[in-house]
This record gives sequence, C-alpha cells and structure tokens, in this order.
Amino acid sequence: MPDSLLRLLPWTTPDGKPCYLSSDDPRSVLSRLADDLEDQQMDSAEAVLAGSRAVLADGAAGEWALRFALTRATESLGDVLRVAYSRGGRISDGGGGGDAEYGGAVE
Repeated sequence: MPDSLLRLLPWTTPDGKPCYLSSDDPRSVLSRLADDLEDQQMDSAEAVLAGSRAVLADGAAGEWALRFALTRATESLGDVLRVAYSRGGRISDGGGGGDAEYGGAVE
C-alpha cells in the first residue's frame, strides 16, 4: 500500500514516533478507535482553550497558573495538529501535505 494511503494515528510509540494504520476499511475497529480518540482530543482542546482564555483574562493569575495553562495549551495544540494532518492526509483530492514530524510531505 503506498505511503499516501497510510493513516496517521492519534498516538505515538513509547519513544514518541508516529504510528500509522494501513487499512482499506475506514470503519475497522482500529479506525473507529482512532476516530473516537481524535474526537476526545478536539473536545479536550476546546476546554483547554476556554481555561487558557480565563487565565489570561485574570490579571491576578500567578506564574504557576500561566505555566499550567500554557503547558496544557501546548499539549492540546500538538494533539489538534496531529488530528489535522491525519484528516488532511485522508482528503481524497490529494491535498494531504503536512509536517515531516507527522509524516506529511514538506514543501
């Protein structure tokens, strides 16, 4: 199966390398598990964004609160980018590009 048909999964190996799925069935058990995890990551990112905005709007927020919000926002951004690259790679018009870190083409 050509690399372009590999799906980037929303998790990594224990040493941080990307995981891919080679399947002709977008409704396979592993595909559905990946879809569910992507949905959870997107929902989590929305909550993190709201919390980060609240911390930024609080003029009395201390260093710990700011660092915590930035740490969670950074994690969520990584998750959302992985979801975007994965979904972009599955668009049938061939516009799957992306970042080398996530296995996409670098222009």
